[in-house]
Amino acid sequence: MFTLIPGSSQDLRSPHVQPGSLPAMSSRRRATAPNASKSPLRDLTDVPPQSPPVPLDEVDRQILVLLSEDSRRSQRALARELGMSAPSVKERIARLERLGVIRGYGVRLDWSAAGFPMTVYLTITAVQGYQQKELVEKLALIPELERLDIVTGAIDLLATLRVRDHLHLRHLLMERIWQIEGVQRTETSLSLVEIGPKDLVGELLSKPADGPA
Repeated sequence: MFTLIPGSSQDLRSPHVQPGSLPAMSSRRRATAPNASKSPLRDLTDVPPQSPPVPLDEVDRQILVLLSEDSRRSQRALARELGMSAPSVKERIARLERLGVIRGYGVRLDWSAAGFPMTVYLTITAVQGYQQKELVEKLALIPELERLDIVTGAIDLLATLRVRDHLHLRHLLMERIWQIEGVQRTETSLSLVEIGPKDLVGELLSKPADGPA
């Protein structure tokens, strides 16, 4: 889905910040470790390899599009829509699961309705020389962490968090994230408007296999 993101944490450092909102605490620095010339990513050796492309024919693509629209569709319903037998559809889905194209099934939550209306994007710079694997494992223990990416550029990690309000975010930063050894600096951005979700599966898989992305 698309998001509109305000500026970095400097946007929250205005003298007009209201009580209860996030104060000027959205970044910090730690002392640099001795091996400052080495990338903090060098020790992260157990990153899972990228899956190789799986040959998909038109029927495979149609199944994926239909399941992305409603993963509760029964195999009988899929068979009717595709003009196939239910056993054939079952075999196709089993193959897609076995090859890892279908990784699982789930629900799309309205996070505001669930009590977590704020989406937070947190960039993290690691202490150079620190074990990146240990840092990633510690961050992964945070319940509010929705996603964690290793990225290129001036930062090392990009975290997506779901929180209730500014007080929840402040507590999360001060009591959890900033207490993690290996975190040198963070920058916080809040999503203003969430536009979507976009039907990415339908848009990409409806194109010809050899067509432009």
